[in-house]
Amino acid sequence: MNTRKLTTAALLITLGVLSAHLISIPVGVSRVFPVQHAINVLAAVLFGPYYAVVVAFLTSLLRNILGTGSLLAFPGSMFGAFLAGVLFMATQKSPFALVGEIFGTGILGALVAYPIAKYLLGSEVAVFFFIGPFALSSIVGAILGYMIYGLMKKSGVIQFYHQQGGK
Repeated sequence: MNTRKLTTAALLITLGVLSAHLISIPVGVSRVFPVQHAINVLAAVLFGPYYAVVVAFLTSLLRNILGTGSLLAFPGSMFGAFLAGVLFMATQKSPFALVGEIFGTGILGALVAYPIAKYLLGSEVAVFFFIGPFALSSIVGAILGYMIYGLMKKSGVIQFYHQQGGK
């Protein structure tokens, strides 16, 4: 078990939970949260798909427990985190993590959100209702995460992290 990896994941989860009440936008029964998408991109490039999904899941779970998220936070974060991690792992190119986050959340997560909203939350929305808000949120957040990763890489933080056994 890698202590540095667990600590970094815990910090990303904490950032997601603490910033949720500051930077989320209510859209019907959901709350779009661009910070989560930035965290997903960072987790994907730092850890790969599995840890990225764990970070997304635990952030969503804690947000729900604390009342700053909805059940839609789960598909709205986990699909993007997974696809971002898979595409980055396959290519080792950070723009692919950005694309994976946007497609995974904006399309796949939005489509999975529909049955959750309809059957668990009792909301009568159209099947494609969440694509617009989820896509916009993921585009903004993924670009932010990509820029933060670029700054971290340029400053040497990423190289230092990997040299110290972060991956």
